[in-house]
Amino acid sequence: MSGARCRRLCRTYYSEERRSAAHLPVSTTGPDMTDVIVIGAGPAGAFAAHRAADLGARTTLVARDEFGGMAANDGPVPVRTLAHAARLLREAHQLDRYGITGDGFRLDYPRLLARVREVVHDVRTQSDLRDRVDGLGVTVHEHAGTASFVDPHTVETSGGLRLHGDKIILCTGGVSRPLTVPGAELTHTHSDAWALRDVPPSMLVIGGGATGAQVASIFTAFGSRVELFERGPRILPTEDDDVSAVVAEAFRERGMVVRENFDAIESFDKTSDGVLMHFTQNGAPASAEAALVVVAIGWTAATTGLNLAAAGVETDERGFVRVDAYQRTSVPHIFAAGDVTGRLMLVPQASQSGFIAATNAVRGPAVPMWDQVSPIGSFTDPEYAQVGLTETKARQEHDVIVATVGLDAATRPVIDGRTTGFCKLIVDRTSNQILGCHVVGERAVETTQLAAVAMTARMRVDELARIPLSFPTYAGIVGRAAYIATRRLEQDAGRDLNEAS
Repeated sequence: MSGARCRRLCRTYYSEERRSAAHLPVSTTGPDMTDVIVIGAGPAGAFAAHRAADLGARTTLVARDEFGGMAANDGPVPVRTLAHAARLLREAHQLDRYGITGDGFRLDYPRLLARVREVVHDVRTQSDLRDRVDGLGVTVHEHAGTASFVDPHTVETSGGLRLHGDKIILCTGGVSRPLTVPGAELTHTHSDAWALRDVPPSMLVIGGGATGAQVASIFTAFGSRVELFERGPRILPTEDDDVSAVVAEAFRERGMVVRENFDAIESFDKTSDGVLMHFTQNGAPASAEAALVVVAIGWTAATTGLNLAAAGVETDERGFVRVDAYQRTSVPHIFAAGDVTGRLMLVPQASQSGFIAATNAVRGPAVPMWDQVSPIGSFTDPEYAQVGLTETKARQEHDVIVATVGLDAATRPVIDGRTTGFCKLIVDRTSNQILGCHVVGERAVETTQLAAVAMTARMRVDELARIPLSFPTYAGIVGRAAYIATRRLEQDAGRDLNEAS
Protein backbone atom coordinates (compact mmCIF):
# COMPACT_ATOMS: atom_id res chain seq x y z
CA MET A 1 0.00 0.00 0.00
CA SER A 2 1.41 3.42 -0.94
CA GLY A 3 1.99 6.08 1.71
CA ALA A 4 -0.53 8.38 0.01
CA ARG A 5 -3.23 5.70 -0.05
CA CYS A 6 -2.50 4.84 3.58
CA ARG A 7 -2.90 8.50 4.56
CA ARG A 8 -6.19 8.74 2.62
CA LEU A 9 -7.50 5.69 4.46
CA CYS A 10 -6.39 7.17 7.78
CA ARG A 11 -8.26 10.40 6.99
CA THR A 12 -11.39 8.41 6.11
CA TYR A 13 -11.15 6.29 9.26
CA TYR A 14 -10.68 9.23 11.58
CA SER A 15 -13.39 11.28 9.90
CA GLU A 16 -15.83 8.40 10.44
CA GLU A 17 -14.64 8.05 14.03
CA ARG A 18 -15.22 11.76 14.56
CA ARG A 19 -18.76 11.54 13.19
CA SER A 20 -19.49 8.62 15.51
CA ALA A 21 -18.14 10.65 18.44
CA ALA A 22 -20.23 13.73 17.64
CA HIS A 23 -22.75 12.86 20.34
CA LEU A 24 -20.12 13.39 23.04
CA PRO A 25 -20.75 16.40 25.29
CA VAL A 26 -19.02 19.60 24.17
CA SER A 27 -19.88 23.16 25.07
CA THR A 28 -22.55 25.03 23.17
CA THR A 29 -20.85 28.06 21.66
CA GLY A 30 -21.79 31.01 19.56
CA PRO A 31 -20.98 31.34 15.87
CA ASP A 32 -17.69 33.17 16.51
CA MET A 33 -16.45 30.80 19.20
CA THR A 34 -14.42 27.61 18.74
CA ASP A 35 -14.90 24.71 21.14
CA VAL A 36 -11.13 24.23 21.70
CA ILE A 37 -8.20 26.47 20.78
CA VAL A 38 -4.79 24.80 20.97
CA ILE A 39 -1.83 27.19 21.07
CA GLY A 40 1.37 25.56 19.86
CA ALA A 41 1.82 22.88 17.18
CA GLY A 42 4.60 20.76 18.63
CA PRO A 43 3.98 17.20 19.83
CA ALA A 44 1.79 18.30 22.76
CA GLY A 45 -0.28 20.68 20.66
CA ALA A 46 -0.63 18.35 17.68
CA PHE A 47 -1.84 15.48 19.85
CA ALA A 48 -4.14 17.79 21.81
CA ALA A 49 -5.75 19.11 18.62
CA HIS A 50 -6.10 15.61 17.22
CA ARG A 51 -7.72 14.30 20.40
CA ALA A 52 -10.10 17.23 20.80
CA ALA A 53 -11.32 16.94 17.22
CA ASP A 54 -11.51 13.16 17.54
CA LEU A 55 -13.96 13.67 20.41
CA GLY A 56 -16.18 15.86 18.24
CA ALA A 57 -14.99 19.32 19.30
CA ARG A 58 -14.58 22.13 16.78
CA THR A 59 -10.86 22.64 17.11
CA THR A 60 -8.40 25.32 16.02
CA LEU A 61 -4.63 24.82 16.17
CA VAL A 62 -2.45 27.92 16.23
CA ALA A 63 1.25 27.61 15.33
CA ARG A 64 3.64 30.50 15.82
CA ASP A 65 5.78 29.10 13.01
CA GLU A 66 5.34 25.73 11.29
CA PHE A 67 3.51 22.56 12.27
CA GLY A 68 5.73 20.22 14.28
CA GLY A 69 7.19 22.74 16.68
CA MET A 70 10.64 22.40 18.18
CA ALA A 71 10.68 18.60 17.95
CA ALA A 72 10.53 18.59 14.16
CA ASN A 73 12.20 21.89 13.35
CA ASP A 74 14.77 22.53 16.10
CA GLY A 75 14.92 19.46 18.32
CA PRO A 76 15.18 15.69 17.99
CA VAL A 77 14.79 15.55 14.21
CA PRO A 78 17.58 17.96 13.15
CA VAL A 79 19.78 16.97 16.10
CA ARG A 80 19.47 13.28 15.28
CA THR A 81 20.32 14.05 11.65
CA LEU A 82 23.50 15.85 12.70
CA ALA A 83 24.31 13.02 15.11
CA HIS A 84 23.90 10.55 12.24
CA ALA A 85 26.47 12.50 10.22
CA ALA A 86 28.81 12.34 13.21
CA ARG A 87 28.24 8.58 13.36
CA LEU A 88 29.08 8.22 9.68
CA LEU A 89 32.35 10.07 10.24
CA ARG A 90 33.20 7.73 13.09
CA GLU A 91 32.39 4.72 10.95
CA ALA A 92 34.55 6.07 8.14
CA HIS A 93 37.54 6.13 10.48
CA GLN A 94 37.09 2.37 10.94
CA LEU A 95 37.19 1.45 7.25
CA ASP A 96 40.89 0.62 7.20
CA ARG A 97 40.43 -1.59 10.27
CA TYR A 98 38.03 -3.73 8.24
CA GLY A 99 40.21 -3.87 5.13
CA ILE A 100 38.43 -1.13 3.21
CA THR A 101 40.69 1.48 1.66
CA GLY A 102 39.61 5.01 0.85
CA ASP A 103 41.05 8.39 -0.05
CA GLY A 104 39.98 10.09 3.14
CA PHE A 105 36.81 11.89 4.10
CA ARG A 106 35.95 15.47 4.91
CA LEU A 107 32.82 17.18 6.16
CA ASP A 108 30.99 19.51 3.78
CA TYR A 109 29.00 21.35 6.42
CA PRO A 110 26.77 23.45 4.13
CA ARG A 111 25.81 20.27 2.29
CA LEU A 112 25.05 18.58 5.62
CA LEU A 113 22.80 21.48 6.63
CA ALA A 114 20.99 21.13 3.31
CA ARG A 115 20.37 17.48 4.19
CA VAL A 116 19.09 18.52 7.63
CA ARG A 117 16.61 20.86 5.96
CA GLU A 118 15.52 18.06 3.62
CA VAL A 119 14.91 15.72 6.56
CA VAL A 120 12.99 18.35 8.53
CA HIS A 121 10.86 19.11 5.45
CA ASP A 122 10.17 15.43 4.77
CA VAL A 123 9.26 14.69 8.38
CA ARG A 124 6.94 17.67 8.50
CA THR A 125 5.22 17.13 5.15
CA GLN A 126 4.95 13.36 5.40
CA SER A 127 3.77 13.36 9.01
CA ASP A 128 0.92 10.92 9.45
CA LEU A 129 -0.20 12.99 12.45
CA ARG A 130 -0.58 16.10 10.28
CA ASP A 131 -2.73 14.14 7.84
CA ARG A 132 -4.90 12.87 10.68
CA VAL A 133 -5.26 16.38 12.13
CA ASP A 134 -6.33 17.69 8.74
CA GLY A 135 -8.60 14.70 8.20
CA LEU A 136 -10.46 15.44 11.41
CA GLY A 137 -11.26 18.94 10.23
CA VAL A 138 -8.97 20.85 12.57
CA THR A 139 -8.43 24.43 11.45
CA VAL A 140 -4.65 24.92 11.42
CA HIS A 141 -3.08 28.40 11.37
CA GLU A 142 0.65 28.19 10.65
CA HIS A 143 3.01 31.20 10.88
CA ALA A 144 0.40 32.98 12.99
CA GLY A 145 3.03 34.65 15.20
CA THR A 146 3.08 34.88 18.98
CA ALA A 147 -0.28 34.31 20.67
CA SER A 148 -1.48 36.56 23.48
CA PHE A 149 -4.51 36.48 25.77
CA VAL A 150 -6.93 39.39 25.46
CA ASP A 151 -9.24 37.91 28.08
CA PRO A 152 -9.77 34.38 29.49
CA HIS A 153 -11.57 33.23 26.31
CA THR A 154 -9.91 35.35 23.63
CA VAL A 155 -6.44 35.19 22.07
CA GLU A 156 -4.87 37.21 19.31
CA THR A 157 -1.60 36.70 17.50
CA SER A 158 1.07 39.05 16.25
CA GLY A 159 0.08 37.94 12.75
CA GLY A 160 -3.37 39.52 13.15
CA LEU A 161 -5.42 36.44 14.04
CA ARG A 162 -8.12 36.82 16.72
CA LEU A 163 -9.91 33.76 18.14
CA HIS A 164 -12.52 33.04 20.81
CA GLY A 165 -12.55 29.64 22.49
CA ASP A 166 -14.71 27.89 25.04
CA LYS A 167 -11.64 25.85 26.12
CA ILE A 168 -8.00 26.72 25.52
CA ILE A 169 -4.96 24.42 25.71
CA LEU A 170 -1.50 25.98 26.06
CA CYS A 171 1.25 23.97 24.34
CA THR A 172 3.79 26.69 23.64
CA GLY A 173 6.81 24.61 24.68
CA GLY A 174 10.04 25.92 26.12
CA VAL A 175 13.08 28.04 25.33
CA SER A 176 16.72 27.99 26.37
CA ARG A 177 17.42 29.63 29.73
CA PRO A 178 19.76 32.61 29.21
CA LEU A 179 22.81 33.60 31.21
CA THR A 180 22.54 36.94 33.00
CA VAL A 181 26.14 38.15 33.22
CA PRO A 182 27.97 41.00 31.47
CA GLY A 183 28.62 40.14 27.84
CA ALA A 184 26.02 37.36 27.69
CA GLU A 185 24.78 38.82 24.42
CA LEU A 186 27.97 37.44 22.84
CA THR A 187 26.82 33.87 23.49
CA HIS A 188 24.50 31.63 21.47
CA THR A 189 21.89 28.94 22.12
CA HIS A 190 21.91 25.36 20.84
CA SER A 191 19.49 26.50 18.12
CA ASP A 192 22.11 28.92 16.84
CA ALA A 193 24.68 26.12 16.84
CA TRP A 194 22.52 23.96 14.58
CA ALA A 195 22.14 26.88 12.16
CA LEU A 196 25.85 27.68 11.74
CA ARG A 197 27.11 28.14 8.19
CA ASP A 198 30.34 26.32 8.95
CA VAL A 199 32.01 24.39 11.74
CA PRO A 200 33.77 26.75 14.17
CA PRO A 201 37.42 25.94 14.92
CA SER A 202 36.71 26.10 18.65
CA MET A 203 33.69 26.16 20.92
CA LEU A 204 32.85 26.62 24.60
CA VAL A 205 29.68 24.82 25.68
CA ILE A 206 28.23 26.01 28.99
CA GLY A 207 26.07 23.38 30.65
CA GLY A 208 26.80 19.68 30.88
CA GLY A 209 23.25 18.38 30.75
CA ALA A 210 21.68 16.51 27.84
CA THR A 211 21.56 19.45 25.41
CA GLY A 212 25.07 20.70 26.15
CA ALA A 213 26.52 17.20 25.91
CA GLN A 214 24.91 16.67 22.49
CA VAL A 215 26.22 19.98 21.14
CA ALA A 216 29.71 19.27 22.51
CA SER A 217 29.78 15.69 21.21
CA ILE A 218 28.53 16.47 17.70
CA PHE A 219 30.90 19.38 17.10
CA THR A 220 33.84 17.44 18.52
CA ALA A 221 33.11 14.80 15.89
CA PHE A 222 32.96 17.56 13.25
CA GLY A 223 36.45 18.76 14.21
CA SER A 224 35.86 21.65 16.63
CA ARG A 225 38.08 21.99 19.70
CA VAL A 226 35.40 21.87 22.37
CA GLU A 227 35.49 22.72 26.07
CA LEU A 228 32.42 21.56 28.01
CA PHE A 229 31.70 23.38 31.29
CA GLU A 230 29.50 21.94 34.05
CA ARG A 231 29.13 23.84 37.31
CA GLY A 232 28.16 20.74 39.28
CA PRO A 233 30.48 17.89 40.25
CA ARG A 234 29.72 15.85 37.10
CA ILE A 235 28.27 16.22 33.64
CA LEU A 236 24.87 14.60 32.99
CA PRO A 237 23.83 15.16 36.62
CA THR A 238 20.43 13.47 36.21
CA GLU A 239 22.00 10.23 34.98
CA ASP A 240 23.37 7.32 36.98
CA ASP A 241 26.81 8.11 38.46
CA ASP A 242 28.50 5.44 36.34
CA VAL A 243 26.93 6.80 33.17
CA SER A 244 28.29 10.28 33.87
CA ALA A 245 31.76 8.92 34.61
CA VAL A 246 32.02 6.76 31.48
CA VAL A 247 30.64 9.43 29.14
CA ALA A 248 32.99 12.08 30.59
CA GLU A 249 35.97 9.75 30.16
CA ALA A 250 34.96 8.96 26.58
CA PHE A 251 34.56 12.68 25.79
CA ARG A 252 38.07 13.34 27.06
CA GLU A 253 39.49 10.46 25.04
CA ARG A 254 37.97 12.03 21.92
CA GLY A 255 39.85 15.27 22.60
CA MET A 256 37.17 17.27 24.39
CA VAL A 257 38.10 19.30 27.48
CA VAL A 258 35.54 18.59 30.21
CA ARG A 259 35.57 21.09 33.10
CA GLU A 260 33.43 20.13 36.08
CA ASN A 261 32.95 21.80 39.45
CA PHE A 262 33.79 25.36 38.48
CA ASP A 263 32.50 28.19 40.66
CA ALA A 264 30.80 30.76 38.46
CA ILE A 265 30.92 32.54 35.13
CA GLU A 266 31.74 36.22 35.61
CA SER A 267 31.57 37.79 32.14
CA PHE A 268 32.29 37.56 28.42
CA ASP A 269 34.44 39.83 26.26
CA LYS A 270 34.71 40.12 22.50
CA THR A 271 38.15 39.28 21.08
CA SER A 272 39.67 39.32 17.61
CA ASP A 273 39.28 35.54 17.39
CA GLY A 274 35.93 35.08 19.12
CA VAL A 275 34.82 35.35 22.73
CA LEU A 276 36.77 35.30 26.00
CA MET A 277 34.93 33.86 29.02
CA HIS A 278 35.98 34.85 32.54
CA PHE A 279 35.10 32.37 35.30
CA THR A 280 36.28 31.25 38.70
CA GLN A 281 37.33 27.78 39.80
CA ASN A 282 38.34 26.87 43.32
CA GLY A 283 38.13 30.56 44.18
CA ALA A 284 40.72 31.58 41.60
CA PRO A 285 40.07 33.59 38.41
CA ALA A 286 40.38 31.73 35.10
CA SER A 287 39.49 32.26 31.47
CA ALA A 288 38.81 30.36 28.27
CA GLU A 289 38.52 31.59 24.70
CA ALA A 290 36.82 30.16 21.63
CA ALA A 291 35.34 31.20 18.32
CA LEU A 292 31.84 30.44 19.59
CA VAL A 293 30.16 30.10 22.99
CA VAL A 294 26.98 28.02 23.30
CA VAL A 295 24.88 28.27 26.47
CA ALA A 296 22.77 25.23 27.41
CA ILE A 297 22.04 25.74 31.11
CA GLY A 298 18.43 24.64 31.12
CA TRP A 299 14.98 25.10 29.71
CA THR A 300 12.21 27.49 30.71
CA ALA A 301 8.59 27.92 29.64
CA ALA A 302 7.92 29.80 26.40
CA THR A 303 5.34 32.15 27.86
CA THR A 304 6.80 35.52 26.86
CA GLY A 305 4.10 37.50 25.13
CA LEU A 306 1.28 35.16 26.16
CA ASN A 307 -0.04 37.76 28.64
CA LEU A 308 -1.10 35.04 31.07
CA ALA A 309 -2.22 37.69 33.57
CA ALA A 310 -5.07 38.69 31.25
CA ALA A 311 -6.45 35.16 31.57
CA GLY A 312 -5.55 34.67 35.25
CA VAL A 313 -3.23 31.73 34.54
CA GLU A 314 -0.67 31.18 37.30
CA THR A 315 2.93 30.03 36.96
CA ASP A 316 5.07 28.23 39.53
CA GLU A 317 8.28 29.47 41.17
CA ARG A 318 10.30 28.32 38.14
CA GLY A 319 8.11 30.18 35.65
CA PHE A 320 6.31 27.12 34.26
CA VAL A 321 2.51 27.04 33.91
CA ARG A 322 1.06 25.39 36.99
CA VAL A 323 -1.27 22.44 36.26
CA ASP A 324 -3.06 19.81 38.30
CA ALA A 325 -3.28 16.07 37.64
CA TYR A 326 -5.81 16.74 34.85
CA GLN A 327 -3.55 19.29 33.09
CA ARG A 328 -5.84 22.13 34.23
CA THR A 329 -4.30 25.49 34.97
CA SER A 330 -5.50 27.83 37.71
CA VAL A 331 -8.32 28.80 35.30
CA PRO A 332 -10.71 25.82 34.96
CA HIS A 333 -11.33 26.15 31.22
CA ILE A 334 -7.64 26.61 30.33
CA PHE A 335 -5.36 23.59 30.17
CA ALA A 336 -1.64 23.20 29.47
CA ALA A 337 0.57 20.37 28.22
CA GLY A 338 4.14 19.68 27.24
CA ASP A 339 7.30 21.64 28.07
CA VAL A 340 5.38 24.74 29.13
CA THR A 341 4.39 22.86 32.32
CA GLY A 342 7.97 21.96 33.26
CA ARG A 343 7.28 18.26 33.63
CA LEU A 344 9.30 15.59 31.78
CA MET A 345 10.28 17.63 28.73
CA LEU A 346 10.39 14.87 26.15
CA VAL A 347 8.43 14.23 22.97
CA PRO A 348 6.53 11.06 24.09
CA GLN A 349 5.56 12.62 27.42
CA ALA A 350 4.51 15.87 25.74
CA SER A 351 2.32 13.94 23.32
CA GLN A 352 0.71 12.03 26.15
CA SER A 353 0.04 15.15 28.21
CA GLY A 354 -1.55 16.81 25.16
CA PHE A 355 -3.85 13.81 24.77
CA ILE A 356 -4.84 13.99 28.45
CA ALA A 357 -5.36 17.77 28.39
CA ALA A 358 -7.65 17.57 25.35
CA THR A 359 -9.62 14.65 26.78
CA ASN A 360 -10.32 16.59 29.96
CA ALA A 361 -11.00 19.84 28.11
CA VAL A 362 -13.75 18.21 26.02
CA ARG A 363 -15.19 15.66 28.44
CA GLY A 364 -14.50 17.37 31.75
CA PRO A 365 -11.71 16.54 34.22
CA ALA A 366 -11.89 12.76 34.53
CA VAL A 367 -8.57 11.34 33.30
CA PRO A 368 -5.45 12.17 35.34
CA MET A 369 -1.90 11.83 34.10
CA TRP A 370 -0.66 8.44 35.17
CA ASP A 371 2.73 7.29 36.40
CA GLN A 372 4.68 5.98 33.48
CA VAL A 373 7.89 4.27 32.56
CA SER A 374 9.84 6.92 30.66
CA PRO A 375 12.99 5.91 28.78
CA ILE A 376 15.36 8.81 28.19
CA GLY A 377 18.41 8.90 25.96
CA SER A 378 20.80 11.12 24.04
CA PHE A 379 22.64 10.69 20.74
CA THR A 380 26.11 11.64 21.93
CA ASP A 381 29.28 9.66 21.26
CA PRO A 382 28.99 7.37 23.09
CA GLU A 383 25.22 7.29 23.35
CA TYR A 384 23.65 6.94 26.78
CA ALA A 385 20.14 6.08 27.91
CA GLN A 386 18.18 5.22 31.02
CA VAL A 387 14.81 4.09 32.25
CA GLY A 388 13.67 3.91 35.86
CA LEU A 389 15.71 4.59 38.98
CA THR A 390 19.41 5.29 39.21
CA GLU A 391 21.41 2.95 41.42
CA THR A 392 21.76 5.63 44.12
CA LYS A 393 18.02 6.33 44.20
CA ALA A 394 17.11 2.63 44.10
CA ARG A 395 19.36 1.83 47.08
CA GLN A 396 17.64 4.55 49.09
CA GLU A 397 14.24 2.91 48.65
CA HIS A 398 14.84 -0.80 47.97
CA ASP A 399 17.03 -3.79 48.73
CA VAL A 400 18.61 -4.23 45.31
CA ILE A 401 21.05 -6.24 43.31
CA VAL A 402 22.93 -4.70 40.39
CA ALA A 403 24.10 -6.60 37.32
CA THR A 404 26.51 -4.81 34.97
CA VAL A 405 27.81 -6.11 31.64
CA GLY A 406 30.54 -4.28 29.72
CA LEU A 407 30.07 -3.87 25.99
CA ASP A 408 33.54 -5.33 25.52
CA ALA A 409 32.10 -8.63 26.81
CA ALA A 410 29.21 -8.66 24.32
CA THR A 411 29.50 -10.09 20.83
CA ARG A 412 27.83 -7.46 18.62
CA PRO A 413 29.84 -4.49 20.02
CA VAL A 414 33.04 -6.49 19.50
CA ILE A 415 32.06 -7.22 15.89
CA ASP A 416 31.33 -3.52 15.26
CA GLY A 417 34.41 -2.26 17.09
CA ARG A 418 32.21 -0.30 19.50
CA THR A 419 33.14 -1.66 22.90
CA THR A 420 33.01 1.49 25.02
CA GLY A 421 30.24 1.35 27.61
CA PHE A 422 28.08 -0.98 29.65
CA CYS A 423 24.57 -2.10 30.51
CA LYS A 424 23.48 -1.89 34.15
CA LEU A 425 20.29 -3.55 35.40
CA ILE A 426 18.93 -2.71 38.85
CA VAL A 427 16.54 -5.26 40.38
CA ASP A 428 14.50 -5.37 43.58
CA ARG A 429 15.74 -8.36 45.57
CA THR A 430 12.33 -9.13 47.08
CA SER A 431 9.98 -8.77 44.12
CA ASN A 432 12.45 -9.52 41.29
CA GLN A 433 11.08 -6.45 39.52
CA ILE A 434 13.37 -4.36 37.34
CA LEU A 435 13.76 -0.92 38.90
CA GLY A 436 16.13 0.65 36.40
CA CYS A 437 18.30 0.12 33.36
CA HIS A 438 21.24 2.29 32.29
CA VAL A 439 23.19 1.85 29.07
CA VAL A 440 26.23 3.65 27.67
CA GLY A 441 27.53 2.83 24.21
CA GLU A 442 26.52 2.18 20.63
CA ARG A 443 22.74 1.93 20.14
CA ALA A 444 22.14 2.67 23.81
CA VAL A 445 18.92 4.56 23.16
CA GLU A 446 17.44 1.70 21.13
CA THR A 447 18.68 -0.95 23.58
CA THR A 448 17.05 0.66 26.59
CA GLN A 449 13.60 0.44 24.99
CA LEU A 450 13.65 -3.31 25.66
CA ALA A 451 14.01 -2.74 29.39
CA ALA A 452 11.30 -0.06 29.26
CA VAL A 453 8.83 -2.52 27.70
CA ALA A 454 9.71 -5.17 30.29
CA MET A 455 9.23 -2.69 33.14
CA THR A 456 5.92 -1.45 31.76
CA ALA A 457 4.70 -5.05 31.53
CA ARG A 458 5.79 -5.63 35.16
CA MET A 459 7.95 -8.49 33.91
CA ARG A 460 10.20 -10.08 36.52
CA VAL A 461 13.88 -10.15 35.71
CA ASP A 462 13.87 -13.96 35.50
CA GLU A 463 11.08 -13.78 32.90
CA LEU A 464 13.12 -11.33 30.84
CA ALA A 465 16.15 -13.60 31.13
CA ARG A 466 14.21 -16.49 29.58
CA ILE A 467 13.41 -14.62 26.34
CA PRO A 468 15.70 -15.96 23.56
CA LEU A 469 16.74 -12.61 22.09
CA SER A 470 18.31 -12.57 18.63
CA PHE A 471 22.08 -13.03 18.40
CA PRO A 472 24.26 -11.06 17.96
CA THR A 473 22.43 -7.83 18.81
CA TYR A 474 22.93 -4.83 21.05
CA ALA A 475 19.60 -5.53 22.73
CA GLY A 476 20.96 -8.91 23.73
CA ILE A 477 23.13 -7.25 26.37
CA VAL A 478 19.97 -6.47 28.37
CA GLY A 479 19.08 -10.16 28.30
CA ARG A 480 22.58 -11.04 29.46
CA ALA A 481 22.36 -8.60 32.37
CA ALA A 482 18.96 -10.08 33.24
CA TYR A 483 20.49 -13.57 33.27
CA ILE A 484 23.29 -12.45 35.60
CA ALA A 485 20.80 -10.78 37.93
CA THR A 486 18.63 -13.89 37.95
CA ARG A 487 21.59 -16.12 38.84
CA ARG A 488 22.49 -13.85 41.74
CA LEU A 489 18.92 -13.89 43.01
CA GLU A 490 18.87 -17.70 42.81
CA GLN A 491 22.21 -17.92 44.62
CA ASP A 492 20.99 -15.58 47.34
CA ALA A 493 17.79 -17.63 47.69
CA GLY A 494 19.83 -20.85 47.99
CA ARG A 495 22.13 -19.26 50.55
CA ASP A 496 19.16 -18.09 52.61
CA LEU A 497 17.64 -21.59 52.43
CA ASN A 498 20.87 -23.21 53.62
CA GLU A 499 21.17 -20.75 56.50
CA ALA A 500 17.58 -21.39 57.52
CA SER A 501 18.14 -25.17 57.59
